[in-house]
Amino acid sequence: MIGFGILGCGRITRRGLIPGIAGAKGARLAALGSLRPGVAQTLAAESGGATAYDSYEAVIDDPNVQAVYIPTTGETHCEWTLRAAAAGKHVLCEKSLALNVAEAEKMAAACAKAGVLLQEAFMWRHHPRSKRVKELLAEGTIGELRIVAAHFSFDIDPTDWRLDPKQAGGAVWDIGCYGVNASRHFVGAEPEQVYSTARFNARGADTTMQIALRFPGGVIGNIDCSFEAPFRCEVELVGTKGRIVLPDCFLPPPVATLQVQKGTAPDDRGRTETLSFPEANQYAEQVSDFCASIAAGKLLAPAETGVGNMRVLEAALTQARSRA
Repeated sequence: MIGFGILGCGRITRRGLIPGIAGAKGARLAALGSLRPGVAQTLAAESGGATAYDSYEAVIDDPNVQAVYIPTTGETHCEWTLRAAAAGKHVLCEKSLALNVAEAEKMAAACAKAGVLLQEAFMWRHHPRSKRVKELLAEGTIGELRIVAAHFSFDIDPTDWRLDPKQAGGAVWDIGCYGVNASRHFVGAEPEQVYSTARFNARGADTTMQIALRFPGGVIGNIDCSFEAPFRCEVELVGTKGRIVLPDCFLPPPVATLQVQKGTAPDDRGRTETLSFPEANQYAEQVSDFCASIAAGKLLAPAETGVGNMRVLEAALTQARSRA
């Protein structure tokens, strides 16, 4: 059993990782930390009695903790990853991994030197539906992949911290990263070209962004994200012989579905098959896979460190700012 320590008691900890650890194979919640006095104690009592601390350092130092989950704001990811690695703890870090590529590379290097694993917490990759899509692509169900289109948007209060660039805020860092991740994941390669354009708020954070990617073999990625639009969360994979659509791709409902259209003629749209998947907690699937990686001594697919994703995000944000 891998003892997990969590640095922070915010929404993602309560709704995602605590239930995920409880439902995972080979994992247990060992410790909770919060910088707000008493908060960790309250949540620990609600969650089965994990040891509670009023600091993150104490969680990392706890001998019953073998892996640390870092859900803090983005500007602190590097600091706490380095501290965890120095203490010999494996790290599951929320996306986006860091403030920039330099930080991400530093984090990966520190974990490698310490002999611990670093994984970026893209939970959606671990859902059984996402794994089945990779199989369908490998089987040639829709022919050769040509286009990946990813849309993720929702409206938030303009004063929300997620629109503060000093805290790694902005639409692309928070939700556009999913579309970039999905494109790279399903293509199975890194993009050769990046084009982007965006709208920015008065604080300098991107509120809406469009990203176009070109992958080896000419596969195209079309990604958009926005914090000033209705809720949209979908990925479409278009091949030479059909297409696959993942509704609510990154936030699937209890019973997730998948639409597979075979054929390219206009009347083939009626030949769409809908596949349904048994209820699965993608956070639990992620934690189970992370534990399996720890046992193997290396990251196992579909996990990755997140450095590759950061390179694309940084290129997109830099280019969009140059056009603003």
